[in-house]
Amino acid sequence: MLIQIHMIKNHSLANLNRDDLGAPKTCYFGGVLRSRISSQCLKRSIRRSRLFADLCHGVRTRQLARLITDGLDAKERQRAEQVMKAAGFSPKRAKKPEDDDGTDTDAADRSKALVYTTQKAIEEMQRIFREGGSKKPEDLARDFAQIMTNYVAVPDMALSGRMLEPDSPAKDVWKGLDKNVEAALQVAHAFSTHEARLEVDYFVAADDIPGEDAGAGLVGEAMFASACFYKYFSIDVNQLKDNLRSSKINADELAAQTIGAFLRSAALTTPTGKQNSCAAHNPPDGVLIEYRDTPISYANAFAKPVDVSCRDIIGQSVAQLATYVHDLDVGFGAPETRLWFSPNLRYPLTVREGQSEVQLTKDSFRSLDELVGRLVADMGFDWAHLSAGTSYGAA
Repeated sequence: MLIQIHMIKNHSLANLNRDDLGAPKTCYFGGVLRSRISSQCLKRSIRRSRLFADLCHGVRTRQLARLITDGLDAKERQRAEQVMKAAGFSPKRAKKPEDDDGTDTDAADRSKALVYTTQKAIEEMQRIFREGGSKKPEDLARDFAQIMTNYVAVPDMALSGRMLEPDSPAKDVWKGLDKNVEAALQVAHAFSTHEARLEVDYFVAADDIPGEDAGAGLVGEAMFASACFYKYFSIDVNQLKDNLRSSKINADELAAQTIGAFLRSAALTTPTGKQNSCAAHNPPDGVLIEYRDTPISYANAFAKPVDVSCRDIIGQSVAQLATYVHDLDVGFGAPETRLWFSPNLRYPLTVREGQSEVQLTKDSFRSLDELVGRLVADMGFDWAHLSAGTSYGAA
């Protein structure tokens, strides 16, 4: 079963996700320029949010050797570097200034590529490293690889998956081991339901203690935009449960806890770009959830952009979404279950047929907690119990 999550979320002026020039990211869709938030940005903001913190047990870093040997002496740290190299994660040494002839110990701790593992795996690596005795780095590297393969049953990795690319000389170390994790989550780039209108902010910073020059202490320009975004997430529940299977974990319960926390985080978390300057912390005005066997995005509801001259751009976005959903229901059939949330049902999911309004779902919710509770209940669990952290903590 696939859980399909669609959101309409209107942000006040902001620059949540910047390109290499510092401008808000954009894309072309339906022949016009749209504001955009990348899927990578969305996933990281959700994974690193306080709402998902209790379930975030993955560690993605280039400094794995440092984490493993934290508190050990320089000789042991050097040995850890050798093990990492044998496992296919060679360190990348930074260039030293010409007048510095010291050893760059910090660079020796950094692998060339990011390594995604789990906190439990790091603890096991520390154990086998301390108990390794006279084992050769090549032998410890095999132990290292097996731990990286075995300890992956954590919610954030189960959702987002993992792809490791060790250096080719280490292929024998990984022989017979499945180092990758298939992601249970798909995330689309969020895009504005309407044409993008980027603006330039000319700003100055005044000197609190001005001298003879009474002018500004700093003059600059920054770009921003306000946009109503369509967001789409797809979760493969069976894949998520498979990824979470462990002898010490109830995979079904942890999957329900993970999905509930993910939904709350996706709804209430905003990327951090320029937030100290813009504070665009806007919750969604509409969340549509469907259970399907095949994924369906409703992005084409906005192939024709919403008219930005309308008084209520959010309401118009919801209306276009509802019309497109109704058309696809007629053309391809409605899903087995459809849930709709809008704060206090501010925006109903309806379409007009003749003189009447047609409800596209019988299950509409006034609060996000009610929506999350129903979603988790459909998976056979109680959200009040899971949100207390009893599931993963007991594992």
